[in-house]
Amino acid sequence: MAKVKATLVCAGLFLCSTVLAIVEELDDTFKDTRVDDVWLVDFYAPWCGYCKKLEPVWYDVGVELKSSGSPVRVGKMDGTAYSGMSSEFGVRGYPTIKLLKGDLAYNYKGPRTKDDIVEFANRVAGPAVRALPSKQMFDHMMKRHDVLFVYFGGESPLKEKYIDMAAELIVYTYFFSASEDVLPESVTLPELPSVVVFKDGAYFTYDEYVDGGLSSWVNKERFQSYLQIDGFTLYELGETGKLVAIAVIDEKDPTEESGRLKTLIQRVAKEYREHFNRDFQFGHMDGNDYINSLIMGEVSVPSIIILNTSNEQYFLPSEPVETLEQLVHFINSVLDGSAQAQGGDGMFQRVKRVAFDAKSTIMSVFRSSPVLGCFLFGLPLGVISLMCYGICTAESDDGQEDMELMKREDDEEEDEEEDEPRQASGELEGPEEDGENEEEEEQEEKNPVDKKAD
Repeated sequence: MAKVKATLVCAGLFLCSTVLAIVEELDDTFKDTRVDDVWLVDFYAPWCGYCKKLEPVWYDVGVELKSSGSPVRVGKMDGTAYSGMSSEFGVRGYPTIKLLKGDLAYNYKGPRTKDDIVEFANRVAGPAVRALPSKQMFDHMMKRHDVLFVYFGGESPLKEKYIDMAAELIVYTYFFSASEDVLPESVTLPELPSVVVFKDGAYFTYDEYVDGGLSSWVNKERFQSYLQIDGFTLYELGETGKLVAIAVIDEKDPTEESGRLKTLIQRVAKEYREHFNRDFQFGHMDGNDYINSLIMGEVSVPSIIILNTSNEQYFLPSEPVETLEQLVHFINSVLDGSAQAQGGDGMFQRVKRVAFDAKSTIMSVFRSSPVLGCFLFGLPLGVISLMCYGICTAESDDGQEDMELMKREDDEEEDEEEDEPRQASGELEGPEEDGENEEEEEQEEKNPVDKKAD
């Protein structure tokens, strides 16, 4: 039994050392050695709770990339110990995940799960534009990706723009290139070369005169027209410049009203794409906690809300939305500016945000650990209270001492005033008494015979 335990301990130590070797701890020499390899680096702080939560996931990422034969090396760096390097790589918070490829550094902003991080590393580490040499490969990629960008045609100025754009936006999605022979018979392009996005069971072609810049068009089209939205997705949607129309529902306790609002949003996204796709993104969100914290208010469930993430404004319908026409009218009112905007990023809202975040932080600390909350917030308040009490009592004691001192001085002055007349009267009365005593003594001396006769 003891041998079995010893064997298990040795095996555990071996596995730990293997994992630690897979995820390398980096120091300031990393700056000179990193250029020859592709690195996925976690910049962390020892005191950061989110960093500690990411740590086991990060080791799983290292194991996954190593076992799959990926050329990406996984490392971690204490940003507080090497603050100069952290600043050089543009690290402004912890944890920060970056893929370093040559002279380029790509930020990861997605969910902190093993699969999402590994997918990001494999995508960014490879070429910016991948080739689709056959119809089989094209069909495989169509099944694998919900949104697929493909350049069709030969060498052209459009292809050069496409490659430059792909190098910039590869952090978000894949980019492919193919010849016209790869296209299915159902797909007809107006001209070649062309950039096409395949999504929502259809395809849409980039038009420079209508859609503007290629990067802007790709950034707006890189999401499905309708999708489930969470905090990370909403953050990325904000970078597209679109307004976000959301059905806030409770998926754990679905109701008929929730299903109806969700269906209405889906129909608008599909049937009114030509009208709203340029300016709106559509989806649903499970629960209202994130929305409430975002708008610093209370949104009922189910309901519909439109968010402008660029300036933190939001719009709520003035009356219940029951039909498709009412929803379309509400969206049009937001688009033409007739709907009343709430929230915003003005000075009042900023002050409100500071107070709201402070309150939320304190409440979350007390909910997660009441003892820690009492220690963090009760101790400083207690010290401040004692200081205030000490200052107040010190001032009152000084005042009492001053009053007592003044009283004593007044008493002494009164005593001196009383002593002065006594001394004066004593000086005046003293000689008369002495004279009387002398006369009595003289009489006694002069009449001794009288005394005897008596």
